[in-house]
Amino acid sequence: MPVLPPLRNALLASSLLMAPVLLLNATSGSARAETQAVSSRSGNPSPAATAMSGAVRETLSNGLRVVIVPDRLAPVVQTQVIYLSGSAAAPAGFPGTAHALEHMMFNGSKGLSRDQLSTVSARIGNVSNAFTTEDTTQYYFQAPAHYLDVLLRIEADRMRHVLLSDADWSHERGAIEQEVARDLSMPFERFTIQQNQALFAGTPYEHDALGTRESFDKTDSRLLRGFYDSWYQPNNAILLIVGDVDPTDTLQKVKAQFAAIPAGKLPPRPVITPGPVKPATITLDSDYATGILSIGFRMPGSNSPDMATAQILADVLSSQRGALFALVPQGKALATEFAYNARVQAGVGNALAAFPKGQDPSALLAEIRGILNTIRSKGVPAELVDAAKRKELASLEYNANSVSELTQSWASALAYNGLESPEDLIKAYRAVTPEMVNALAAKVLDPAHAITGILTPSGRKAPDISTGKGPESLLPPPSGTVKLPDWAASALADLPAPQKLTQPTVYTLSNGITLLVQPEHVSHTVVLYGSIRHNNDLQQPKGKEGVAGLTSDLFLYGSKTHDRLAMATALDALASDANAGLSFSLNALTPQFDKTLSLLAEMELHPAFPIEAFSILKQQAIATQAGVLQSPGYRFQRALTKALAPANDPTLRETTPQSLSSLTLRDVQDFYNAAYRPDLTTIVVIGDITPEKAKSSVEAAFSGWTAHGAKPVVDLPPRPQNKPSQAVVDDPGRVQDSVYLAQTIASGIHNPDRYALEVGNEILGSGFSSRLMQDLRVRTGMVYTAGSDLGWSANRGAFLITYGSDPDKTTKARDAAVHNVTAMQSAPVSDDELLNAKASILRAIPMDRASFGGIAGQYLSLADLGLPLSEPDDRASAVYRMSARQVQDAFHHWIRPQDMVQIIRGPAPR
Repeated sequence: MPVLPPLRNALLASSLLMAPVLLLNATSGSARAETQAVSSRSGNPSPAATAMSGAVRETLSNGLRVVIVPDRLAPVVQTQVIYLSGSAAAPAGFPGTAHALEHMMFNGSKGLSRDQLSTVSARIGNVSNAFTTEDTTQYYFQAPAHYLDVLLRIEADRMRHVLLSDADWSHERGAIEQEVARDLSMPFERFTIQQNQALFAGTPYEHDALGTRESFDKTDSRLLRGFYDSWYQPNNAILLIVGDVDPTDTLQKVKAQFAAIPAGKLPPRPVITPGPVKPATITLDSDYATGILSIGFRMPGSNSPDMATAQILADVLSSQRGALFALVPQGKALATEFAYNARVQAGVGNALAAFPKGQDPSALLAEIRGILNTIRSKGVPAELVDAAKRKELASLEYNANSVSELTQSWASALAYNGLESPEDLIKAYRAVTPEMVNALAAKVLDPAHAITGILTPSGRKAPDISTGKGPESLLPPPSGTVKLPDWAASALADLPAPQKLTQPTVYTLSNGITLLVQPEHVSHTVVLYGSIRHNNDLQQPKGKEGVAGLTSDLFLYGSKTHDRLAMATALDALASDANAGLSFSLNALTPQFDKTLSLLAEMELHPAFPIEAFSILKQQAIATQAGVLQSPGYRFQRALTKALAPANDPTLRETTPQSLSSLTLRDVQDFYNAAYRPDLTTIVVIGDITPEKAKSSVEAAFSGWTAHGAKPVVDLPPRPQNKPSQAVVDDPGRVQDSVYLAQTIASGIHNPDRYALEVGNEILGSGFSSRLMQDLRVRTGMVYTAGSDLGWSANRGAFLITYGSDPDKTTKARDAAVHNVTAMQSAPVSDDELLNAKASILRAIPMDRASFGGIAGQYLSLADLGLPLSEPDDRASAVYRMSARQVQDAFHHWIRPQDMVQIIRGPAPR
């Protein structure tokens, strides 16, 4: 699906999009969470050989473009097949055709049935998916590198031999319509659809790539077959292979699988020629905690000669040194951003800002319009253009630090920018001048062609998009063990024996900091992630709830030596990023690591905490929190917390306007002095550096940091088992129910059956082949997604099932989910299911370390839970030896389906 502007996540994470609080300040036991790297940039980097100049390209005789990019970060490979057709190529009246076909590509092909495909996917690590945009449909797999042959076989078979039966489409339509309902329950998605209609009226770009229920009701297998035969041809595709592979050997494997596929005759490509944009204002009610303003403009597409200039303009407008961002420290906006979303033939730019619920947004809207008009007439500062260019150039160096990010970087360059390599962007960015940016700003930031959006928090009902249809017809489940074809069975016959993971070099510094260093030389960069163990529910003084958040927000204002603008300027000069707080990080090119580290330590150890900024942030927080407490997203999470926690539990403490009103700057300083301690801090350094150098640099930067007094308590106490309950959080803005089924587990991270529960959870609710997905989606079409998870902290555990469905399917889906849990307790899982689960967990281990962020995230998770760095090896050994009886016994002992709480957000079930 098209990516929505990231501001929404930043604005609403506290009340809308945060992870379920059922995990109760816990960390997932699977250790698959990835800490996202903060992109860092540089002036004139030398691209990493493995990520750029080491690539091998060849176009086969049938027109298939093959690009192979070696990256030795982990023994992992990612394939991506990019078909150069998306929703813009759909037949008139059927805007969701490309998206529907994307779904059907997972429903079986001549050489691999739907059940066989989901089984193979599970056994190689369960990392596969696809997404549809206006211009492309992209399918990816990630797996241990030695399964490349399997991935190529799957994609070659799907390229020309997908089944597309009426029966399969009949049940898949139910799932895809649930996806439509989910997305149209999101106010920003509804706004984006209306904005596209205004910006691209009369062209295929006016339709959302998601499609509509009405179009899916008219769709049949013949229509899908026609689209498939027209566009899913090798001469309309790019095969991208990234990871720990030998390019020469890989190219021969590709030819063996794909060369015999004949080229096809392609239809004319759609040409997007929109007329002038008529100014309009779109007003929508929203269930968000805060309001959102948007001023949207049509901008150059990704294959336009002006693309690089447009990206630099967007970076300048988003700069923390720019006038748009200045609205935040001035107290006029809660957050701002300029988001540039480029389709191939045209793009969209949105100036976005957030405001508190209940506030009249007209003054803020006038401020933003004034800023954009000033930029349009007077231009942007040349130094911000230079900083943005350094930022974009250096981002190319960072691509090699994540196999997934590197793959997508190449995919975008090849399919969207029409380039041979991301490296080709270097020339384009270097050629951008302030004069070019100013000329483009004068052209595109025209208020006479702008679409204004105002999303106002309210309690009004969303539009009804339901069909009134019941669940789709039941399909028969797989008949016992799924028999794989010989080639797949042979490749996946043996369960991989656990291999001990590489361990970082560990130091304990004199002030108590734990330092972990892992050299990785896939790029000329160094990243640092730091985390201070804390628990705000335990550490904030009573009546001072909210002080932790205010303290964190104040780090934006720099240090005692460099104020906000001076700090941003210094980091721009280094083309580095650094962020301070209870979690802190930096990204830098290797030569700039020490200087960047010095600035980070300056912010972390000597924050400015200016009184003027404190006063502004405090008033913003008071205004914002009133909306948060009323928002359905917050009340949904709050209902879950209350259902699982005993009376007077620390997790029930709330930040309120009253508690925020009581705060003083002294409260902030006292909290900082008590909670920010080196002896509770773990720092991970990864990249182009030696352990000795990293230790020397960190010691020099953080030597002045000392702890005072006894260590605070940061682990929540054990809690009793919850009692069953139900609650509905009314959300008139939603047309689909979001459902939590949850229970406490009377144990923490040291639960003796934790690994057995994890294996069982893999079978029950992890991935497309899981029981929940097979039962609730594949066979019935009641939901789009369903899953389960386990959460652990030092003394607490929890089990969660989540799904989304239309209100008339919610109860049936719940009954099916509970039945699946009960079945886990009443009989051993099958040998086939056990093998799939064990293989999925074990083969996912290298994927956990296929990025710098994944490596650091695993280490910091272990530190937070007080587990040894060898714990992943212990986990792998336990999973390898796991029996079906152990899984059954663990679910029987710890899981209590009769006691699960049910929390629904949306309309009451019908």
